[in-house]
Amino acid sequence: MKSSAQIPVWTIAAPVIAAATLLAAGYWHGGFIVVLVAAALAGSVFAAVHHAEVVAHRVGEPFGTLVLALAVTLIEVALIVSLMAAGGEGAAGLARDTVFAAVMIILNGIIGLCLLLGGAKHREQSFGLDGVSASLVALGTIAIMTLVFPNFTVTTPGPYYSPGQLMLIAVVTLVIYGTFVFTQTVGHRQFFLQDDADTSSQHAAAPSNGTTAASAVLLLFCLAAVVLLAKKLAPSLEAAVDRVGAPDAVVGVIIAAIVLLPEGLAALRAARANRLQTSLNLALGSALASIGLTIPTVGFLSLYMNTHLQLGIDSKSTLLLMLSLFVAALVLRTGRTIILHGVVLLTVFVVYLFTTVVP
Repeated sequence: MKSSAQIPVWTIAAPVIAAATLLAAGYWHGGFIVVLVAAALAGSVFAAVHHAEVVAHRVGEPFGTLVLALAVTLIEVALIVSLMAAGGEGAAGLARDTVFAAVMIILNGIIGLCLLLGGAKHREQSFGLDGVSASLVALGTIAIMTLVFPNFTVTTPGPYYSPGQLMLIAVVTLVIYGTFVFTQTVGHRQFFLQDDADTSSQHAAAPSNGTTAASAVLLLFCLAAVVLLAKKLAPSLEAAVDRVGAPDAVVGVIIAAIVLLPEGLAALRAARANRLQTSLNLALGSALASIGLTIPTVGFLSLYMNTHLQLGIDSKSTLLLMLSLFVAALVLRTGRTIILHGVVLLTVFVVYLFTTVVP
């Protein structure tokens, strides 16, 4: 009881409310239920990330940002897999759209806002160049191989890999991501630590073993709630997108935004506290986990179900992805950032959002 008392009541109530909402959605339908499901979904996502942060605080950095990134990615993978299983061949491009949206939101939106708000408060911020460079090397390689390269292979026409190619890319992606995690946590852990971190955060009391264990269990319940609520919300979301005449890719953007919102807020808080290294660890780690775990998971699922998985993005999206990687590499090449860097990244993000809705 002592450990649970340290956990905010709303994070315990979130999965309970989610369960009640799921029961209600099984008996009633209509606009009010859709709003209720959406609210319960948002609450479950925020609660899941809170519990992940508790576990992360206990294990320390850089393991903390890794735990948070993996928790968010598990939500994303579960959402995509459940929606793909429900949608069949019609959802073949959902994983591609969601992963591409996640990369663009993180590289341009989240990092751009972090640099803008952090620069506005502190004028100039610094970070460890080695860790960020390692993250960009892994992210750029995985992104090109999974989202661009399928358009240039000839064994299977179109934005598809052949079964053998898909298996190879899934394994290679896992190898790169696994090597990055080893580098971050064991091989070169010092690259990802904030040299001038805020001492108040370092001296904050770590949660007890009981609190950590309770948060770990609640995290699992919240993840399950997110998956089930998303399956309930998916038909209404797709119908709304069709009703306004927006492209199907907008669904992927919405899913990615829902999943990344809590972690984006955590990255923004870190940037405003002048802990840009932690902010970038959160952002780039999430992008790597998103693409490095989602693509292999849906790839193996596609092979198992003998379905076609669309991975290649169109020429417009390819140009925007290349521009985003190029600008991010230039912005983060010196270890120091200013407001201009954030403004440029946010400009690219606005163009991406607008051309997604109005291609």
